Amino acid sequence: MTRGTMTVVVPCHDYGTYLGQCVNSVIDRPGVDLEVLVIDDASTDDTPTIGAALAATDSRITFTRHDERLGHVATYNEGLARATGDYALVLSADDAVVPGALGRAARFLDDEPTVGLVYGRTVFFEHGALPLARHGGGHRRVRAGNDWIAARCRAGTNCISSPEAVVRTSLLRRIGAYRDELPMTGDLELWLRCAAHADVGYLRGTDQAYYRRHANSMFRARLADPLIDLCHRRAAFELFFTYQRLFVVDADVLEDDYRRALAREALHKASRAYDHDRVSDRTVARLVEFAESTYEAAQSLPEAAGLRLRRRLGPRVSRWMPPLAGVAAAGRVRDVVTTWRWSRTGDL
Repeated sequence: MTRGTMTVVVPCHDYGTYLGQCVNSVIDRPGVDLEVLVIDDASTDDTPTIGAALAATDSRITFTRHDERLGHVATYNEGLARATGDYALVLSADDAVVPGALGRAARFLDDEPTVGLVYGRTVFFEHGALPLARHGGGHRRVRAGNDWIAARCRAGTNCISSPEAVVRTSLLRRIGAYRDELPMTGDLELWLRCAAHADVGYLRGTDQAYYRRHANSMFRARLADPLIDLCHRRAAFELFFTYQRLFVVDADVLEDDYRRALAREALHKASRAYDHDRVSDRTVARLVEFAESTYEAAQSLPEAAGLRLRRRLGPRVSRWMPPLAGVAAAGRVRDVVTTWRWSRTGDL
């Protein structure tokens, strides 16, 4: 049986420090025929030197450089447009893949022609050598695309970090790549779009990629303000339903689901601001405004009732109330259950 080939797009801007580790993780025991496209988006560090040296040592690696910075979305799409492999992965230069991950994903897509997107778990880390990862298992789960979309709408979240996601290139040719309008959540919209046109595969019991958390990462930018990620996720869902509604079963129901989920999360974050005595500026008011503008019946949600109670008690009192301590404990249990479910099913 003929096996598919893989294109790995490695966009890089001032990540020369990490570039070698990233590329070496790809070419070391890949388990698949591949090409690696390293694209330097006008870096000001030593990325050009490192990238050129990597390309000189391995014929599978191609290095190109922009004279002017185009931004990460344009760089992603440039790489995907140049991809010649049957399958494609966009891997930021500060991330890496687990040994054998590309082969596992390629074999999955080889064996399951209805699947357009495959992902697994990601190991998060910050500095130094790559941490230990699980290599065993790799049990496969195929999920109907619309079911996967429904799960994402009910949760209002993106369960894929990005470096663990491999997409069938022919599917990208049909549906398009990343959207310029979504600089922070273009990946969520793209995964939803893939699921609207193909099934989704999940590799259970094995880690597929490493995601580096550091001061300049997009992950840190989302944490800087509780509203940043909420607003960008809402934009991703809105754009998806604007253009893909005809391909989604029960689109009206699912649209209501994601709006309710995002509103609940915003109100929960507002409540937690009271619990931690961090009510400052207009944080709570802005979160409530977001919830109400996202979901018409936001004030009927249980989280809204909890927030009203906290407002009556005040932040210094609410943090010590036993019922609130119970809510916090329940939240911790929910986090544990959510993590377990993600490791088993790929859902959040």
